[in-house]
Amino acid sequence: MWINFAGQFQKSLTSLPLKTYQAGETVLANGSRTNELLILRNGKVAVVKEGIEVATVTEAGAVFGEISALLDCPHTADVRALTTSQFHVAHPAALQDPAALFYVAAILARRLDRTNQALVELSNQVEVGESRRAIESTIEKMKRLLVASGAHLGQFGYSYNRFA
Repeated sequence: MWINFAGQFQKSLTSLPLKTYQAGETVLANGSRTNELLILRNGKVAVVKEGIEVATVTEAGAVFGEISALLDCPHTADVRALTTSQFHVAHPAALQDPAALFYVAAILARRLDRTNQALVELSNQVEVGESRRAIESTIEKMKRLLVASGAHLGQFGYSYNRFA
């Protein structure tokens, strides 16, 4: 079942249109609605939430706009191109495809699991009185995890080929 979904998802990616953003351009604006699900093909972007850069993403296969697509709400962060960046563009209706839905669900589940693990680590650090530096390091780790991409879903049968 996993491999079948992976093949279907990769085939559907190659049929999606590509959109290119130049360095400095806003890919997604917090509070806006684009009705697009963006899958990074190549490039480098920054995710900014409330004026704080919470992640820099370069991994092909990273998905942006999934919260807006799944919850039918405005985008919850700014995404800015740091270099010329290309995205496969899908519309939220694409999430009716089981392969695409599974891909996005796996990304979200992995984010939640890893962030929960980091929260336990942070709680333990506070409880034993670890240094401010150690705690800040764990907080930074949590920020990265919350916007982690789905590019490394090999354990779920996905192996995104950015050259496809």
